[in-house]
Amino acid sequence: MKEAMESEAVRVGGVVDLVELGQSADLEKPMQLEKVEQPGRLVKLEQSAHLEQSAQLEQPVQPTLCDSDAVQGSGISRLVTWLFAVACGMSVATIYFAQPLLDHLSREFGIDYSVIGSVITVTQVCYGAGLLLLVPLGDLLNQRRLIITQMLLSVLALVLVGTASSSAILYAGIALVGLLAVVTQTLVAFAATMASSAERGRVVGVITSGIVIGILLARTVAGSLTDLAGWRAVYLVFAALMLLVVGVLWKVLPNIERTVKPLSYSQLLKSVFVLFAEVRILRVRAILALLIFAAFSILWTPLALPLSAPPLSLSHTAIGAFGLAGVAGALAAARAGKLADLGYGQKTTGVALSLLLLSWFFIRYTEQSLLVLVIGIVLLDLAVQAVHVTNQSMILPIRPEARSRLTAGYMVFYSIGSAVGSISSTYVYAHHGWAGVCLLGASVSAAALLFWAATRRVAMDDKRVSA
Repeated sequence: MKEAMESEAVRVGGVVDLVELGQSADLEKPMQLEKVEQPGRLVKLEQSAHLEQSAQLEQPVQPTLCDSDAVQGSGISRLVTWLFAVACGMSVATIYFAQPLLDHLSREFGIDYSVIGSVITVTQVCYGAGLLLLVPLGDLLNQRRLIITQMLLSVLALVLVGTASSSAILYAGIALVGLLAVVTQTLVAFAATMASSAERGRVVGVITSGIVIGILLARTVAGSLTDLAGWRAVYLVFAALMLLVVGVLWKVLPNIERTVKPLSYSQLLKSVFVLFAEVRILRVRAILALLIFAAFSILWTPLALPLSAPPLSLSHTAIGAFGLAGVAGALAAARAGKLADLGYGQKTTGVALSLLLLSWFFIRYTEQSLLVLVIGIVLLDLAVQAVHVTNQSMILPIRPEARSRLTAGYMVFYSIGSAVGSISSTYVYAHHGWAGVCLLGASVSAAALLFWAATRRVAMDDKRVSA
């Protein structure tokens, strides 16, 4: 009987030990190996491990830059997701209104065709400055108040542009519009924080689709309003609409107070560069962003020039309507984030960049066939949107506590690419015509495809190492 009881005790103890072993799966691998090799010490090791865990729990938690996101992973409704998309689309549209109006602005303010692209470049440069100087604040300050404040200031900047009486005031207003439009990226980072990990790719995809659609419809809206009431109406009407959106966001956005450690503004900005040094996939995807958005701007910045000139001589409304073709491509790429969630980010990128290069074959024949131009626009915007959504879906999960800074660092390269594409394309058009613009765009697209091919193996190696 005594031997049977001892046997039963050993059996029960073994079961308990196995259960406890499963519960301590987070312990270091060397300890797990020791347990397997020396089963007689299981109980002692388990007790030691639990005591160590208890001691860790009793230690005071050191506050981090974002350690109290009450909405982290809690989910976001489809209605709120689409509200974010609308707000982002409207905000980013403000920096693209001038593109279909370049010929009008050139005549009114006496700016030569060869340098009129500088209006777009100033906007993009200031947008890049805002990405670096303002977006990182989302990891430090109350995001709701930050978003509302920036959007209210955007309203004032739009009014300044709409009432400009000289080129100096125009450039000043355009600069402020670009600087404050970065609220779009603060909204993206906030939405990514609110979303659960299972839906983050979808949420980012929907909101990024709203951004790209806002960029493209900006041309349609700007062209139509210009034909109806003049170019100034574009900025004044949107100032009123932006004010309305601010009121809705004030009611909907959660008010999240953060527990943060003391961090100076200079340290916050420095940490953006530290992230670049530490995160290789951020560097790779940022370079891709620079190249694809350079190609994007090479098409859209000078497009109004050949379309408004003989023999086409299209109206602003007709020119702006080509943005609708781009919307079709943007919507088609909305699921790119979901594909990235499923592990197909690299394949999606390769296919999209191939389509980007192909699109220039069709765009080349703009002056011969507007239908062929539409095909090229759909392919180009599909490709750019797919790569952009994939980039963000792969970057944002890396450091949850630094999403605003990751977004800022990534989007700085987006802004650089857009600025370089804008100024170079108008210069090339003035000296080499539309054929020169298409050659430039195809060259940049080919560079993006080659860069992806060269860095794909590096990205796969990083994935294996992290696994």
